[in-house]
Amino acid sequence: MKKNIFKYLATSVVVGLLSTNLYGSNIITKQQCEEKGDEYIYAGNECIEYFVSEGDTDSEINIVVHGTWKEGTNTLARYSPFAETLAFSTDVTTIAVALPGYSDSSTNHFKALSHEGVENLAAQKEYISFLADLITKLKEKFEATKVNYIGHSAGAMMGATLTGYSPGLVNTLTSAGGRYDIHEKMNNKNLVSLVDYIDKVDKNTKFLLIYGTKDTISEPSVTQKFYKVLKDKGFGATLVEVKDAPHLDLDMTSTSVEAIVELLDKE
Repeated sequence: MKKNIFKYLATSVVVGLLSTNLYGSNIITKQQCEEKGDEYIYAGNECIEYFVSEGDTDSEINIVVHGTWKEGTNTLARYSPFAETLAFSTDVTTIAVALPGYSDSSTNHFKALSHEGVENLAAQKEYISFLADLITKLKEKFEATKVNYIGHSAGAMMGATLTGYSPGLVNTLTSAGGRYDIHEKMNNKNLVSLVDYIDKVDKNTKFLLIYGTKDTISEPSVTQKFYKVLKDKGFGATLVEVKDAPHLDLDMTSTSVEAIVELLDKE
């Protein structure tokens, strides 16, 4: 009996060590991330891949943040052309990021936004903190004093939350098909969205809210309602309707691009 117990314990230790080594091998360190090249940045303990399209405007960047896609989706392949369009149209250096679990970004701590067993990640305070660190690191790397955040769907919701979670970090927010009050959909007091931080938002922040008339994921009324909230609180906000547009690629429509260009031209 004792012999069997010792054998079991020895086997358990070996399996534990192997599991630890296997798990550890999947973690990308800061040094490993830096060795990957200039298209990667280490933020929030994650190695994030990004695409950059250069513009001529100094000290200003556009940051494009995607929404929820199937785990492992190469979001940069989809968003790189959009970043190039924005850089050309605004003459501002535009960066499209791949969140953890997408393109070649790590999953050191966070899984993809769409992952079995993961719910409402974009409304969790810890993830918002990661996003704040990512925006901060990009702002520092590109020596920018102004950040224009362009988000779609979950990326839009997180960007909106960020304006109050880290006041002044972003100067303009373009939210296409976003949500602003997670509590309307989910009865979970631990989740957060812009409504939880709205009184902390820097009054100089400019908002561009975009909705599609055929969006069934973020219904037009969601954006229309929050536009009124922002205006009532004295924020500079613009509401844009994209006729016949569904949720998918709402941020990439010509109407959306024109509205973004107009917003940045005014700033």
